[in-house]
Amino acid sequence: MTVFLCSKCGTAITPGLAELAAIPDVSDDERDRDKETRRAPSTVPQGHYAIDPEPWGPPYVVQDDQEDPKRAQSRGTLVCHEEGFVISAGIRQTVLVHPDDAAGLQPLPNWENSNGCCGPTGNEGINRACPCGAPIATLAADCFGPYATPSSAPSNRPASTT
Repeated sequence: MTVFLCSKCGTAITPGLAELAAIPDVSDDERDRDKETRRAPSTVPQGHYAIDPEPWGPPYVVQDDQEDPKRAQSRGTLVCHEEGFVISAGIRQTVLVHPDDAAGLQPLPNWENSNGCCGPTGNEGINRACPCGAPIATLAADCFGPYATPSSAPSNRPASTT
């Protein structure tokens, strides 16, 4: 089991989690059926984590193919900026956890980087902080995108393994 700690204060930000060999496939058709949250199922099952080798979050660069654009990031949505459809050139090897496994994380002040209609899209970058105030993760929980908490802070790697 692996516990992730805040790199600033050392507080455990997850319980013990088991690593998955790959990121599970999640169907966009499986959104919350009762329409309460309209969220997709979590990318990673509770009690587990996965490492995403693909880029996540800002910065974004303009895609070469504007006629057949790709999602801006793995498990994400199409993102269009003023200059056209963009794709993530952000950090790779982000740690993905079920949002309930990082329940102690708090929104940044003034809900910074938390734009979305039903929850934060996760497209603006880090939007969650440790209780000590250190910005350490991104919650993606809007009704039209993935439901996951990728840690965009490379220093928040497994801090202890038991």
